[in-house]
Amino acid sequence: MKIIILAAGIGSRLGNPFPKPLTPLKNGKSIMKMQVENMTSRYDVDDINVVVGFKKDLIMERFPELTYVYNPFFDQTNTSKSLLRALKKYKDKSVLWINGDVVFDKHIFDKLQPLITAKTSFVAVNTNKVGEEEVKYVLKDGYINQLSKTVKNGAGEAVGINFISSDDIPIFINRLEECDNNDYFERGLELAINKDDLKIKAVDISQYNCMEIDFIEDLENANNML
Repeated sequence: MKIIILAAGIGSRLGNPFPKPLTPLKNGKSIMKMQVENMTSRYDVDDINVVVGFKKDLIMERFPELTYVYNPFFDQTNTSKSLLRALKKYKDKSVLWINGDVVFDKHIFDKLQPLITAKTSFVAVNTNKVGEEEVKYVLKDGYINQLSKTVKNGAGEAVGINFISSDDIPIFINRLEECDNNDYFERGLELAINKDDLKIKAVDISQYNCMEIDFIEDLENANNML
């Protein structure tokens, strides 16, 4: 399995003059430092790939041991195209990908690893809250049927940690190609679900601390978790 961290965006809503994954937390570590430590406690550092764009050198200098994919159009494209650039390197691999602004408990992998081992594609979700600005989902026959910010009456919200099996990755790549430049990668999953009957499980990780940092309030809440 390969791991991808999506870290190309400008992250303007948080207002940092540097990439959002480098945002410092109250424990003295950056968001990305925590992510890398959590993942290397279980997986090989050589399997971690980071999609960079905005002020990429700051990230690359901070984490020289990681592998990088550059999205030169980071200011014109969204996560669908950043993820696509990375997935094209690993067309025959299973891939776990994480948004570069997610603070999470490393024990979350206790819940995720059995599905990874079984090669079951999934989106990790929190069913304790359904924020209006967040990516939400609804199920049909036990699998995700809709996945976007505009979903009505969502069963929960996606937390930014996802997995696509090697069996499903060719379909997903094709649908990401089909996405508009400003689409989030969730649009690619939705297209694959609707057009290819791709089966994506929703894995409830609500019992673990996991917070996506979009606004100052999110950062405060994440620090309160630590």
